[in-house]
Amino acid sequence: MTTTTRITRISTSLLLALGLGSPLMASADTLRFGGNFTDDHSSSRAMAIFQEQLAERTDGELTAQLFPNMQLGGAGENVDQVASGAIMGTWIGVSYLSRTVPELEALSLPFAFDNREDAFALIDGEIGELLDEKLAEAGFTALGYMELGFRHVTNDVRPLESLEDFQDLKIRLQPNQTHLDTFRTIGANPVSMDINEVYGALQQGVLDGQENPYSIISTKRLDEVQQHLSDTGHFYDYIVVVANRDKFESLSEQERQAVQAAMDEAVAWQRQTAADEDEAARETLIERGMEFTPIDDETRGALREASQGVVDDLRDKIGADIVDRVLEELAS
Repeated sequence: MTTTTRITRISTSLLLALGLGSPLMASADTLRFGGNFTDDHSSSRAMAIFQEQLAERTDGELTAQLFPNMQLGGAGENVDQVASGAIMGTWIGVSYLSRTVPELEALSLPFAFDNREDAFALIDGEIGELLDEKLAEAGFTALGYMELGFRHVTNDVRPLESLEDFQDLKIRLQPNQTHLDTFRTIGANPVSMDINEVYGALQQGVLDGQENPYSIISTKRLDEVQQHLSDTGHFYDYIVVVANRDKFESLSEQERQAVQAAMDEAVAWQRQTAADEDEAARETLIERGMEFTPIDDETRGALREASQGVVDDLRDKIGADIVDRVLEELAS
């Protein structure tokens, strides 16, 4: 399934969510989306493009209302709101859905991705189709996959120059078991925490550090409470736009097409913009005073070797077939 097809299908779900009695639904022709990304993050700006395109394509008959920056709660709360039908959809890191759809953890193999081109080829192909089916079984329609990006560790204790430097650091991660297990294998002390709590926990010293793409570190202003920045690139992460499946499937064909086309525009724009802004975000963090220490090839190799047991555990947990298919596609 192509990105356009997937986006189209997801967009249809969004339309469907209009005004079915929820207090968060404004009317029968308004789709509401909540997100935890800040207004200036590329994904939130992409959703604004979706909003504009949807209104234009339907002559204002169908509109979207956006609530970025945790206006409706954190990522976990947004997922629950979509599942219940309180809102039409959300745009979130895929890890927030991995407890509901464990197969999504196949996207979280440590140190498996070399570049974003491979990442998008994977999600736009058969693996993406399989994961969309699993999301549908759980009551969601996947509207499209944007870039969250390669994740990098920051901390306020020491530069990260060797495997040993990760020892006992209390690092915040997303609620994804594969992510947590990976950091345990490299000697860190991982803590699962919603993003809306992270700044305060770092500020108060409850955490030593966290890991996120450069764009999130920058837009969340985590440089204000973190000194050391690395380029571990331990996972590549996607943002998935999901809608309530039942609401999506109740839309008319014409509405689905409009939503699909609008979301297609938004996702294509975001992917390119995120790629362009990635390096700029790192430079911004350095300019604000963070100390950047690149991970050399020897240390990266040691980190990869130390975490390979996680891949075997994942085969047992979600099935060897999907894990091996991901590895084969990335190696081809």
